[in-house]
Amino acid sequence: MKRLICFCILLSGCITAMKADVQRSDSIRPDSLPDYAATVLPLDNGGTRLPLSRTQCIDIALSSNPTIKVADMEITRADYSKREVLAQLLPNVSFTGSYQRAVELQTVSMNMGGETQKFKMGTDNNWSFGFGASMPLVAPQLWKSLQISDLQILANAEQARASRLDMVNQVNCAYYALLLAKASLGVIKQNYNQAVFNATIFRNRYLLGTATEYDTLRTAVQVRNIEPELLQADIAIRQARLQLKVLLNLPPDAVVEPTTTLEALREEMYAHTQLAPSLNDNTQLRTINIQDSIILHNIGLQKRAFLPTLSASFSYSWNSMSNGNALRNLQFNPYSYVALQLNVPIFSGGSRYYGLKDARLQRKEIQLQRENLLSSLQMQVDLSLDNINREANQIVASQRGMAQARRAYDIMQRSFELGAASWLDLRDSELANTTAQLNFYQAVYNYLVSVSQLDLLLGRGQN
Repeated sequence: MKRLICFCILLSGCITAMKADVQRSDSIRPDSLPDYAATVLPLDNGGTRLPLSRTQCIDIALSSNPTIKVADMEITRADYSKREVLAQLLPNVSFTGSYQRAVELQTVSMNMGGETQKFKMGTDNNWSFGFGASMPLVAPQLWKSLQISDLQILANAEQARASRLDMVNQVNCAYYALLLAKASLGVIKQNYNQAVFNATIFRNRYLLGTATEYDTLRTAVQVRNIEPELLQADIAIRQARLQLKVLLNLPPDAVVEPTTTLEALREEMYAHTQLAPSLNDNTQLRTINIQDSIILHNIGLQKRAFLPTLSASFSYSWNSMSNGNALRNLQFNPYSYVALQLNVPIFSGGSRYYGLKDARLQRKEIQLQRENLLSSLQMQVDLSLDNINREANQIVASQRGMAQARRAYDIMQRSFELGAASWLDLRDSELANTTAQLNFYQAVYNYLVSVSQLDLLLGRGQN
């Protein structure tokens, strides 16, 4: 009998202690839960962590990305091409030398006094060497080509600018994607930790006999269902970091760590969109304007093909002729001249005429393309502004929904702790709270990406 009484007292003490543990577990707030998700996520491989802001990422990409370096090299190549054309206006000086050995001298026949006389003419050895120089004096087409070369440099510079703006947009989108992935992982980790917390409560209650096996299994299944989402969010972070690493041309062991969050960017993203939209700096429009100028100068180049050209030349050489041994009896005599050459084009089968008509037709084509491009760009700007306004309204709506979902979740959590709400009600509030947070971060991301794409469309700077 005494043993039975002792056993009952001991059992009652154990039950009281377990209830106390459950009550202490129920009083834990979700924000202070242990990081259960750390046991599910794969271990970090380490590496050199680089805390970088968006502006720093842009500066690194513009200075080290191979695409930008190639675009800058194209500008240098265009400058070299201009210098090549300019060199044609300068004197062209050359040195020439030749040696000729006669195998059979030329025979000349002449009628002298009714008789035909034959004799050989020439020498066995002929030496000649000297300097020559030539220079264009009047070259209308060459002068026009210099102007076209200047425009080609501007075209390459605009292409380099387009590459830089596109790189800024790519870095912005990759940076925002990393921020979205990290924010989504934080929300999913919080949801996972809460699910593990609830599963632990139900398991303890099941051991006390106050919860059914079905509810206990259902909370355990909820934990397993969130784990794939947790892993997928971690994969999204790794992919965004890899994309940033490629754009910034970083070493393989570098790990980019953003120094801000989507929540922080939300406070400063509205001021940049207050600028009036203008297509004057659009890279496509500026490029087609430069192409129109090139074609206009090309028309002038074709017209100058009808004009005469004048060039000057000078030569100073030494000649020697001897018989027998090539290295004996060498007597070099100087010879020099100065000449002017005038070339007047008269007839070329219509090539210059049809070349001029082809250039004029190209000008009409480029003008039509410009009109079409301008209307298309204006439509894209209007559509982008409309999307940005809608996404701004979506941010406000999702922010309100997130606050309401958070408030509803807190109320349902307290009701569940007091036993006034079922686990299904708590689960619905958790799902609504998680969805509201994810929708808010997705809305902020969509807004930031749309603003970056609008900046690319308008040809704005790197801010």
